[in-house]
Amino acid sequence: MRRLIPLLACCWLCLPALVQAAAERPLLPVLSAEQISGGCSTTIDALKQRIAALEKLPAAKARDPRLLFQQWNALQIAQEDFQGPVELLGEVSPDKAVRDAAEPCMVAFSKYNSELYQNEKLYAMFKAVKARDPIDRKLRQDLLWSFEDTGVSLPAEKRVRMKAILTRLEELSQAFSRNIRDNDQRLAFKPAEVQGLPPEYLAKAKRDAEGNYLLGFAYPEFIPFMEHADSSAARQRYLFAFNNRGTPKNLEILKEAIALRKEMAGLFGLPSFADFVIRRRMAQTPAAVNKFLGEVRTAVTAGEKAELEELRLFAAKAQGQTPDDTKLRRWDVQYWQQKLKRARYDLDPNALRKYFPAEAAVAWIMHVSGLQYGVEFRPAYVPNSVPVWHPEVRYYDVIDAQTRRRISGIYLDIHPRDGKFSHAAAFPVRGASTAARRTPISVLVANFNRDGFDDNEMKTLTHEFGHILHGVLSRTRYASQAGTNTERDFVEAPSQMYEEWARNLEPLALVANFCQSECPRVDAALVQKMTAAHNFGRAIRYARQLLYASFDMAIYADKPVDPLAAWNEMESATPLGYVKDTQFPGTFNHVMSGYGAGYYGYMWAEVLALDMLSAFNGKLLNPEVGARYRDTILSRGGEMHGMEMVRGFLGREPNSQAFFAEIAGKRLK
Repeated sequence: MRRLIPLLACCWLCLPALVQAAAERPLLPVLSAEQISGGCSTTIDALKQRIAALEKLPAAKARDPRLLFQQWNALQIAQEDFQGPVELLGEVSPDKAVRDAAEPCMVAFSKYNSELYQNEKLYAMFKAVKARDPIDRKLRQDLLWSFEDTGVSLPAEKRVRMKAILTRLEELSQAFSRNIRDNDQRLAFKPAEVQGLPPEYLAKAKRDAEGNYLLGFAYPEFIPFMEHADSSAARQRYLFAFNNRGTPKNLEILKEAIALRKEMAGLFGLPSFADFVIRRRMAQTPAAVNKFLGEVRTAVTAGEKAELEELRLFAAKAQGQTPDDTKLRRWDVQYWQQKLKRARYDLDPNALRKYFPAEAAVAWIMHVSGLQYGVEFRPAYVPNSVPVWHPEVRYYDVIDAQTRRRISGIYLDIHPRDGKFSHAAAFPVRGASTAARRTPISVLVANFNRDGFDDNEMKTLTHEFGHILHGVLSRTRYASQAGTNTERDFVEAPSQMYEEWARNLEPLALVANFCQSECPRVDAALVQKMTAAHNFGRAIRYARQLLYASFDMAIYADKPVDPLAAWNEMESATPLGYVKDTQFPGTFNHVMSGYGAGYYGYMWAEVLALDMLSAFNGKLLNPEVGARYRDTILSRGGEMHGMEMVRGFLGREPNSQAFFAEIAGKRLK
């Protein structure tokens, strides 16, 4: 595999020249462990030299917003050019040495960021400068908050402590993720324990010398097993191992992180980490979040109980038991849901894979995105013209259909492998900046089935591609406001809205056009079945999201709690109860990452997503509405507050009517 830059022979300062040599196609450097280790300190030293030069700006120049903000933008870009690829490779590189080298580098950048945002001279500069327009005004406000939230205004002792806390939190976050990502445990299941699983699933599974099936924790292995394995005991064993895959180490990590974040809030005189975080978001206060979660609880509680009872009665009948003799457990829910869906709606999720072959699904999402937003996705030959970190990774130029110019690029890394990030995510590795004539790059990382997608994988594909579009269609003046750099409780809105394209006939009917060999075309009858299956279990699904969000708020509230004890108590209060000896909080990466005291944002953003969906009036492939959405939402990144952008797109105040109708199964037309 060819490397884009020899970082040991050429420091990060070489990057701009090499990027320009790529004929208007900036690419990600695929760094070795040695390049990361050697380039990390070199890059940070060079960034510090830039800061020193910025500090020495004459007073007259420092008061010039155009000059000051451009200098800041250049500093952020120089950091992103190295840190972005390192952060990505730390999660996806097949080389463990690369992943291991990325961890201390990310910790080093955390230390650097703490120093940067505790710089009193720079803080004074941005405080004194007068913004020339609303975009500069928003950037100035964002920067002042970043400086203040890092402790620039704290007394010296507290500043030192704040820096130590932030560094330690980065170390903990890296370790938490590593303990899940690098878990290579495989469970052995006897042939009798895998009865009910599709033949194609079993054909791909590894086996030991005794003929047992060896299964790990990648989603294409775990989810089908929970949905189709007939053995309840086997499902219980798999669920137990899955919910303990990062523990017990991660429980100790999470405990320490909770305590540090509580201490951090206290440095600012705030009662909780939730207060510290949410005051900068759309919700503004924990009280507003808890009120919203209370409304969700009222809306879903009765429905969850009714759906579980319906499922229990179905299981009893299917097994020839009386209802009194049938108990539904957590590891039974997905299995019996699939059985009921198949019986009631004649829909087998595995049968859907023939409608959505992996290659066709990827080509389809690019096609409908192109129709909707006026772009084309043009593949580049990999790896000769585009270096990649794994042979399965693909790269595409994004071309504006009107100007015919390249405006951005995306990488796709969508299938599972050992040592890789285990969920699905969009990595915004390179932010747009019109001031620097900088085009963005985003990377879609997922763990999809190679043989084809079921309805859940199609939902994940559209969700994550919504994030990708938010990144690559961004046209922000400054890189630090590009793409998904918005409020955390807004950032999921564009991606959640895009999920609708995975359950609507108009776009789905086009998938068959991209099959390499003949595949069945999605018709109205199939979409009706998919919609009914999606709607089934809605209350169970939202109740689970409510539990996650409520747990997140509980551990970051003003009263200290033990995370496992809190989870035990909260899950015990649900209809299915707590699964004894499972340690789910040790696998809940969101509460360690940027979603700490922010998991509520998924449902909060869905309120806006479903409201924005109304603008399409049921016609999803509408280039006119798509162009307006691209212009008012996707291209603006974080240049405006989320609520302002939504108002601009809708032409009115947003409301939660569509969201609560969705929960109740009474979607507004």
